Order: sequence, then C-alpha cells, then structure tokens
Amino acid sequence: MKVLFIVPYPLGKAPSQRFRFEQYFGILEKAGITYEVKPFLSESIWGILYLPGRFMRKGMAILGGLLRRFFLLFRLSKYDYLFIHREATPIGPPFFEFIAAKILRKKIIYDFDDAIWIPNYSEANSLFSILKGYPNVKFICRWAYKVSCGNEYLCNYALQYNTRVFYNPTTIDTQHLHNQVKDQNTSKVVIGWTGSHSTIRYMEEVIPILAELEQKYDFEFLVISDLKPEYTLKSLRYIKWNKSTEINDLLRMNIGIMPLRDDKWAQGKCGFKALQYMALGIPAIVSPVGVNTRIVDDNVNGFICAESKQWKAAIEKLLAHPEERFRLALNTRKKIEEAYSVSSNTDNFIRLFS
Repeated sequence: MKVLFIVPYPLGKAPSQRFRFEQYFGILEKAGITYEVKPFLSESIWGILYLPGRFMRKGMAILGGLLRRFFLLFRLSKYDYLFIHREATPIGPPFFEFIAAKILRKKIIYDFDDAIWIPNYSEANSLFSILKGYPNVKFICRWAYKVSCGNEYLCNYALQYNTRVFYNPTTIDTQHLHNQVKDQNTSKVVIGWTGSHSTIRYMEEVIPILAELEQKYDFEFLVISDLKPEYTLKSLRYIKWNKSTEINDLLRMNIGIMPLRDDKWAQGKCGFKALQYMALGIPAIVSPVGVNTRIVDDNVNGFICAESKQWKAAIEKLLAHPEERFRLALNTRKKIEEAYSVSSNTDNFIRLFS
C-alpha cells in the first residue's frame, strides 16, 4: 500500500502536522505502508509566512505551489490513498480534490483539526484572505472516502456531508518525545503558556489575574511562542519557540494554562496545549470550551474554569499549596497515556487506511 500525504507546510514545522500524522510515519512503515509527503509551501517561505509584508514573495510562493499541485495530478495513479490535511491548496476552488476524487477516483482521507470552514487568518496575510476557499471544506468532505477529525465538534460538522467520519484525536508521543515528567519540587513556581501569536489573544482574560496575583506571590509567568507578547507583567519571561528545546522549555512550567473564548472557532480546537502540559506531568488549567472538558478532569488532573474568579482561585490554589500541584500531577500523564498517546491511538490511525 502506498499513501501520499498532501499537506500545507514543510515537515516538522507545524504542530497540526507533527502531532496528527507525522509522528505515525515510522508506525506506517512497520505496518507495510509506504508513503510520500508533498507540502504546498517550501521551508524558505515558511520562515516568512507570518511576517508582515513581503507580498510579492508570498504571492510567487503560492503560484509555485499551485503549479506543483497541478503537475502532481498526473502522478496520482501510483498511490492507493491520498491523505489531505486541511486542503491541497490554500486559495481558490478545490480543483485538486475534485479532479482526484471525481475524475481520477482516488480514495481521499480528509483530515482537519480546526474549524477551517470559519474565516480565521493572521493580520500579516489578510491580503490573501479574500482568496481563501472557506466553503471548500464541505465539498471536500462530500468527495472524501473518509474524513478524519480531531474532536467531536468537527466530526459533527463533517457528518452533515459524509457518513464515513472518524474521530482521530491529536496525540502525544509519550515514548520518544514527551517522555519526561516535571519535578514539581522547585523553589519558584512557573505558570506557563505556549502557542502561536495567533492564539495569544485568548490570554487577555487571564493577564489581569496574573497581574493581581504577582502582587502577593513570587512566581514566573513563562510564554513560549513565535513572537514576544507585549505584556507589562513583572513576572513575564519569554522564550522563543524552538523545536529542538521544546520539551525542556515546557518542563520549566509547574502549571500550564489554556484560556479560550467560547466561540465556534475555539470549539473546533483540539486541546493541544493541555495535552502537552499533561503529558509532562504539568497540571492544566483550561476553559470549558470544546474538547478541553474531555481532556481535563476537573480537580483530578487539572482545573476547568469558566469565570475570572474561578481562574484566580485555581491559580492561587496551586501557587499557595504545593501538595495540590503534586496531587494533580500524579494523574496528568496517566490520562494522556491512556487516551491521547500515539500508542493508544495507533490502531485507530491505521484503520483510516482500510
């Protein structure tokens, strides 16, 4: 069996690719499944993708990607399955998917882990947003052989257009990557958040709480991201995200936070921050949005907080009472290993190719 992975980004760069299918490549090979990967963007363009301006270079990169996708259509006959993550092309109509499914009769496994039918884009690339094919998602769902979704909210959307929809959660490799556990016995407590600049807006609710608590407690607020946030907190420490130091940087945290606004876009998110925290033995404090309430068991391996007063109480409890951090930390990794690890989801993932 041979599978072609048609993906937006270069390998090893985007979390959605790394933790949804890239970490299964070795498992596919052991199962006798060979594969190739065809990204839309090159590594050089990935490096400037979210920087402002440079529209000419970005435009040329998109044109080049469209041409590569067109010529790829003539090579699809040798593949048994096409695994398309998010979309084959980031702009325009879904010509690639239509030709592949309806004319060439290829079996498409369509995978997504965000509510990608809802307009959402970075300011740096707002010029190209008018070309995005947000309605394409429903058509690709219809044409797909199977649809692979990261949570139940996304599955329910896809089920409107296809009966062969499979829940395929974002998972953590607890054996080869997230294979350490945080030592909670530290002199200073570190509250942490990790994510891209596009999601840091969700921190707005929690920043005033941290500002209030830092008047009473000596802690560090660690942000791991691609861009430094413009907060005036005295407790703030910023580390630029780096794949090679990702795990060690996360292990600086004693507490991981994941606030979200309860909107349709956030309901489509797959709880990746909470998964990372908990896999490393770090209690997670999360908003009760989407899959978060499935990942975190309140007062067992973290806290679920809907209001500001709950956020303050939960953070303060873990700051003031180290025994509570120890208690929750004992349960975090167990939950991930049992329900959200690569090993626990391997059979589910392999079944997509049948």
